[in-house]
Amino acid sequence: MQETAVPPVPPTPPVSLAALLSRDDLGLRQIAGPAAADVTIHGAHTSEMSDPYPYLLGGDLLLTAGVHIPDAAADSGTYFDGYVSRVVAAGGAALGFGVAPVHDTVPESLVAACEAYGLPLVEVPPRTTFSGVARAVWQLMAQARLAELRRISEAQQGLAVAASRPDPVPSVLRRLAGRLEGRAVLFGPEGTEIAAAGREPGAQVRGALAQLARFVSGHASSTATDTVAGTRLAAYALGTGRGFVLGVAAPHREPGDHTIASVAAVLLSLLTGEHQSGTGAARSSALVRLLLGARREEVAPLLGGGEGEAAVTRWYVVHARPNTGTPDAVSAAALGAALGSPLVDAADDVVRVLVPAAPPTEGGAGSGPAAQPGWTLGVSAPVAPAEWPAADAQAARALARARATRAPLVRHADRPAFADLVPAGEAEAHARALLAPVADVPALAETLRAWLSLHGSWDRTAVALSVHRNTVRQRIARCAAVLGADLDDPDVRMELWFALRHLWG
Repeated sequence: MQETAVPPVPPTPPVSLAALLSRDDLGLRQIAGPAAADVTIHGAHTSEMSDPYPYLLGGDLLLTAGVHIPDAAADSGTYFDGYVSRVVAAGGAALGFGVAPVHDTVPESLVAACEAYGLPLVEVPPRTTFSGVARAVWQLMAQARLAELRRISEAQQGLAVAASRPDPVPSVLRRLAGRLEGRAVLFGPEGTEIAAAGREPGAQVRGALAQLARFVSGHASSTATDTVAGTRLAAYALGTGRGFVLGVAAPHREPGDHTIASVAAVLLSLLTGEHQSGTGAARSSALVRLLLGARREEVAPLLGGGEGEAAVTRWYVVHARPNTGTPDAVSAAALGAALGSPLVDAADDVVRVLVPAAPPTEGGAGSGPAAQPGWTLGVSAPVAPAEWPAADAQAARALARARATRAPLVRHADRPAFADLVPAGEAEAHARALLAPVADVPALAETLRAWLSLHGSWDRTAVALSVHRNTVRQRIARCAAVLGADLDDPDVRMELWFALRHLWG
């Protein structure tokens, strides 16, 4: 029979055979093969087939009670030689042999064959079931997966913090090198080393890493890996389209290393994109001018894009919340990139993005920011820089309405209304007098506004305000009492709504 290629191991976190042997409740004992600390397993499989090759995935701990062993082969090395060779060819990581109920001891010929082929052989005592061994393997794998996810999460947070420092590129490289216990290098468009951090490798490794970076920058593939002198190398083309490459050299590879390096590559893509285009310097200049007292409309042109682009005259403010979890710096930056703006602020559980309005299409206005998968968005009307604070409030209300109605995106509707026919001064004076009993209690005023905007829906208002529906009922009842108004009367509701709009937009 012709040998086929060894199947790849499944994409599950491996566990050390030594960890399994250390379980006192199993009582396992290794009797042949290489040291358990050097062996990793990806699962456990029980089979009494004389040829288990077709049933193994690779990386398995194969468990058998020896039912398949012919009586005449018990003392023969020929059968065990063929059996062990097939297990090894199938990518088996180790062999577990149960000494009950078929065999009292592990056959000596099986021990010899496992030693010859370098296959770890583990004795399973009579009191230990194969299902118990398999359960222990899956428990260890679950623990390994949890540790991997925790390590990735901590690394993401650390890299995001590093990217926010005054020297973001060196900080990200230092944090990445520390996490991987190796070397992190940023290569420029010409393959030159722009910045680096971590332990300096030997000349052979340095040369190989630079060559790998040149390979990535000159080919369609965005990543490449290699191993040189026992050091794991990886190169990631940064998504700036300008030839920047992140190179990583580490003495070993841990689960999650690729994900951690990929996060660093995304951050460096944003940072190198800013540096190359000059927009990062422009935004810094805009911030300094604002802090020194310049007006928003004076600094807005600095935020309007790269060189040669027309100045942006109108802007959208977008408020967004992820549909699951809470936003972090990486997801917030990704949302900003999807909306076409790097002007992102992630605070608490809401991400705010300042998005330049595209020029109106022929015969109509621009469509504005679109819905984004996995996010709920509230979008303001397009406004001039002087109106950014009002647009921020519009976006907040639109997001609350989107969450209450479970819509992926709600836009602020900015159009003439009957309320605009009343002189602004008179309308504001009347609104202040009408709402005076609730004006000093923000919770009441906010609940009343949300409740009216959602047509008196208790459930939707509770969702919008993140409170219990009974809390909404209590607050609305209190509003009716202090205002001395019948909130079931549509005329009363309309008058209160106009008043709220005049005072709080």
